[in-house]
Amino acid sequence: MTKLWDSLKNKTKTIYELTKEFPEKTYRELEKYRDADRREEAQRIITQQENEELKENQLTESQRRQMELEPIETESWEKKYVREHKLRQEAEGETTIVKGIGQNSPEMKAAKQKIEELQKELDRVKKENNELYNRIADLTNADSNLEKARESGL
Repeated sequence: MTKLWDSLKNKTKTIYELTKEFPEKTYRELEKYRDADRREEAQRIITQQENEELKENQLTESQRRQMELEPIETESWEKKYVREHKLRQEAEGETTIVKGIGQNSPEMKAAKQKIEELQKELDRVKKENNELYNRIADLTNADSNLEKARESGL
């Protein structure tokens, strides 16, 4: 009420101001005019205050709703994180199991044996190739030595 009274007091004109503005009006008419003006101003202020209170209530209502929603959202993110973490661990475990099974399977053992056999064969062929290269080099050197001997007159 003090807000209302202060605002009415500050915004409404006094009788003296009204007589200056309307010199032809009587005192009684000026009072009615002033009272009507005050009522109108009071109604406007009350409406304005109600609107402000409504806005404050709505704001607090929305804030309350937000507070209600935030923990639910946080929990769901935590649940999602935990679930995702568990799924990743399970996937890693399954991958490890598949690798273990794959390496110990009969097909994998047969493939490893075949690889070892092929590696031995490759090593043997390389060794033979190297020996043949050395023999050819020796023969080529012998031929060149023979030609040198012929040229020198032997």
